[in-house]
Amino acid sequence: MRFVLTALIFVIGLFDLMMAASFLLTPLTAGQGLGVAPFAGAAAGVSTLRADFTSFFGVAGFAMLWGAWRRNADLMLVPLLLFAVTLTGRAVDLVVSGAYPGWPLPMAVEAVEVVLLLAGWHYLPHHKIAELAD
Repeated sequence: MRFVLTALIFVIGLFDLMMAASFLLTPLTAGQGLGVAPFAGAAAGVSTLRADFTSFFGVAGFAMLWGAWRRNADLMLVPLLLFAVTLTGRAVDLVVSGAYPGWPLPMAVEAVEVVLLLAGWHYLPHHKIAELAD
């Protein structure tokens, strides 16, 4: 069970790192894939896509890979919180703004990540801060 869970978290972490690289290298193309585009190609919008989305997916993916590799459940908290807040924001938007074409897919991806990371946090070992100092 732990091996399969660790492998799934690792694979999804790789996916998130690929998303980060996509936003870093081709922010306009990657943004269109998520339905996000800067206003009239504004430089600030492109910069925001490149910086914010790269950091979001990059930090999440790196923490997932590092946590899976080190079998450290504490590292799962960072991406867990990122994706849980994102999923909550999408749910609020669904209630406030209503459905849009294709809305279930991103929510399903984020829900899967939240469930996997929650399971990883629960089943993988935790490392105490005192152990890290030794």
